[in-house]
Amino acid sequence: MKHALDIGLTGGIGSGKSTVARMLATRGFAIVDADAISRKLTQSGGRAIDAIRQAFGGEFLTAQDALDRDRMRQAIFSDAGAKARLEAIIHPLIQVVVHEQAQAARSAGAACVLFDIPLLVESGSRWRERLDAVWVVDCAVETQVARVMTRNGLAREAVLDIVAAQAPRAVRLAAADAVIHNDGLSLEELQTVVETLSLGLGL
Repeated sequence: MKHALDIGLTGGIGSGKSTVARMLATRGFAIVDADAISRKLTQSGGRAIDAIRQAFGGEFLTAQDALDRDRMRQAIFSDAGAKARLEAIIHPLIQVVVHEQAQAARSAGAACVLFDIPLLVESGSRWRERLDAVWVVDCAVETQVARVMTRNGLAREAVLDIVAAQAPRAVRLAAADAVIHNDGLSLEELQTVVETLSLGLGL
């Protein structure tokens, strides 16, 4: 059986990565979304909830027994140790579910599995070693800020804090096998770029 290609898709917040992933899904790519997996793990009844309660206390959970994301975000920005403790809980669980979903996609005959991973570059070699290629969705920082302010209603300073916590743009670009430039493009133009890239894989 022919090996399914494993492509990693990443990009900074507001780059348009999720839009590109949706476009690739229409081209037949099987999408494994690390962010969606993380959210499910930390929802009420999620696999990570008991470990979060033990590590941080019940005050970091909502009344519905899900992760209190606002409270955790504040803790992480002020305490690097909190970030490390949370990642030690969630990352291994994400890897398990990612493997399960990728195997299911391959068993279903997917020609290409697209791993949508916001922090692919930040994770070092853990992801890179398992991928056939890394695709980066890129745009200027000012474009990121404008998009996230509009989309999420955040203040400029808050968005800049998020951008600063992610890998620098130059580092992401250095890790890319292909770059999807998403600055000043209409959705139709972006669709053309995505189609051209996927056609290069025969998809």
